[in-house]
Amino acid sequence: MTQPVEPLAPLIDDEYTGLPLKRSLARLLEKRESGVRGVGVYCTYAPVELIRAAGAVPITLCAYANKTIPEAEKVLPANLCPLIKSSYGFIATDTCPFFKLAEAVVAETTCDGKKKMYELIASVKPMHVCDLPQMPEGAQAQAHWEAVLRKLKSFLEETLETTIADEAVERELRETNAKNRLMLRFFDYVAHTPPAVSWSEMYDVIAVAQVATLPELEAFLAPVFERLDGRVNAGRGFGDARSPRVLVTGCPVNGDSAKVFRVIEELGGVVVGLEGCSGMKPFRIQFEEGTPDPLAAVARAYLTVPCSCMTPNDLRIEGIDDLVARYAPDVAVDVVLQACHTFNIESHRVGAHVRERHGLPFLKVETDYSTGDVERIRLRLEALFGQVRK
Repeated sequence: MTQPVEPLAPLIDDEYTGLPLKRSLARLLEKRESGVRGVGVYCTYAPVELIRAAGAVPITLCAYANKTIPEAEKVLPANLCPLIKSSYGFIATDTCPFFKLAEAVVAETTCDGKKKMYELIASVKPMHVCDLPQMPEGAQAQAHWEAVLRKLKSFLEETLETTIADEAVERELRETNAKNRLMLRFFDYVAHTPPAVSWSEMYDVIAVAQVATLPELEAFLAPVFERLDGRVNAGRGFGDARSPRVLVTGCPVNGDSAKVFRVIEELGGVVVGLEGCSGMKPFRIQFEEGTPDPLAAVARAYLTVPCSCMTPNDLRIEGIDDLVARYAPDVAVDVVLQACHTFNIESHRVGAHVRERHGLPFLKVETDYSTGDVERIRLRLEALFGQVRK
């Protein structure tokens, strides 16, 4: 039987303690007070390197709460994706503190629902919608995306009254590479048996990484690595020998949709992989350094992000293979938000692949941000875990 572990949060320096959202807000307020301006983003495709090169800080905007959806449904259709409805609801109710801190918003065309939602909020803040090519292979897609990012560069320069130099873009893409290497090192602790990090701790650290500079992240992670090494050396981790190791794939999951993680944990499972954009995916991006045109390097790197809006999306399957090899899950759970058609359709391919290639039991969970389906999810996960428990 694995010995229980102490929560990670109390072992973190005082300036980082507290709930993740409050901690992120506090750090952003500090930056704002020091004169750093903020630019809101919703998606992994938003090139934060250009925002940072403009002397601003990227701010991830609110999108994961059920409480704002009733207000959103006064305007948006009820059968729309909950992430979109929640995002719009936060703005309609003026309850997202991160949106208030943003000078502008960088949006993207990953789905039709988000595109139309952006039209509704375009009058609230200065906004630039990046036209993302959705057939990413080939020179034509690269040329188009480069042109889009150059327009974004001009938008940021005009809105923030600054100049973005190539040297600044190069510096920021190098910083992202270094931060991503640190985060991949952090995720390595999940690969242990038992995993030395829980899903909630992963989200706590991700919340810090989203707003921290490289020196800040290095300072934050140094004691975390030391304490996690202590866990590993003592054989302390989450779950026990019978705990199913779960790879979670699919849509971004956070806030109210994290109910799936909580049920996994309540049933004795441990989450060892977060494939989605709210998890490990953004930290797998790597930029080519030292090129004559760093903005082109940024464009190339972001076209490797394997969102289900892309076709063909072979890179997502390759990424899942990497996660299976690294974290050795026993089962895969694909979380699909209602009305997210691309992830819903692609779930068939993901399920077939993990069953046939890796021999993993697979479950698709189609859900929203409410709690009405928690017991149904619990029953289905119990049946899934029954296939692998010793």
